[in-house]
Amino acid sequence: MNTVSEARRAAASPLFAGLDGDIGVSFEFFPPKTEKMAETLWDAVGTLAPLAPRFVSVTYGAGGSTRERTHATVERIVKETRIPAAAHLTCVEASRAEIEEVARAYWDIGVRHIVALRGDPPTAGARFEARPDGYASAADLVAGLKAIAPFEISVGAYPETHPEAASAVADLDNLKRKIDAGADRAITQFFFEPDTFFRFRDAAAAAGIAAEIVPGIMPVSNFAAVRRMSGMTGTSVPDWLAHLFDGLDDLPAARQLVAATVAAEMCRRLYAGEVRQFHFYTLNRAELSYAICHLLGVRPQ
Repeated sequence: MNTVSEARRAAASPLFAGLDGDIGVSFEFFPPKTEKMAETLWDAVGTLAPLAPRFVSVTYGAGGSTRERTHATVERIVKETRIPAAAHLTCVEASRAEIEEVARAYWDIGVRHIVALRGDPPTAGARFEARPDGYASAADLVAGLKAIAPFEISVGAYPETHPEAASAVADLDNLKRKIDAGADRAITQFFFEPDTFFRFRDAAAAAGIAAEIVPGIMPVSNFAAVRRMSGMTGTSVPDWLAHLFDGLDDLPAARQLVAATVAAEMCRRLYAGEVRQFHFYTLNRAELSYAICHLLGVRPQ
């Protein structure tokens, strides 16, 4: 880029000026392990609730390891807020009868939205093995949940292909099976460049997937942790991102500023590509997600 064109770009209207306020957001939390973590979580819920999210979801540990804490967190959201709550459910180490029991318990407390996932085995690096009396895949789980009650169902999607998938085509075929089984939308794994999402969205459309695909946004509050998670999910970490966080390990406030800037700019570019719904992986912290939403024109209602 030459000096003149760069000067023109820098002098153009602010990147976030004039947005129409037509963005919808949702947030993901995980069930707290301690009282201190619970305080942090509920502070985050209280901060983000005025943004009127479409829903908030609560994760489910490998092998159902957080089953009771997930249920308690979801139930409290239902009872104490007006935010629609979505509970995660997985196939791992659970029978169909056990999953039906959990799903009916959610329905009974007013939960109408499930995030249905195959799930990861409790042992890191192990391969998923379905129980003979359980569900063999997320698509089977979706169909089973729809037979239990008319849940709204979200499923997962991998813009850079699931690490266990035989190919990108096979991964899209699996996503289509989940949608055809009754899922209402797919929420993607996090990614760090807008084109990653656009390519995936185009490929999904070409594969006959017409359901809503919502980008999952992970603000980078801890670069080392995000790099570890990226290794497990097959997410590419671009060199420019590593460079931006280099030297900030002991400067948390500076990390927050850089993280908000990077994630907000990516969301703005996604918005330019006609994305209007965003799902934020909050890690039970509100500050980054709130700041990004504010820049995108999402304000308290």
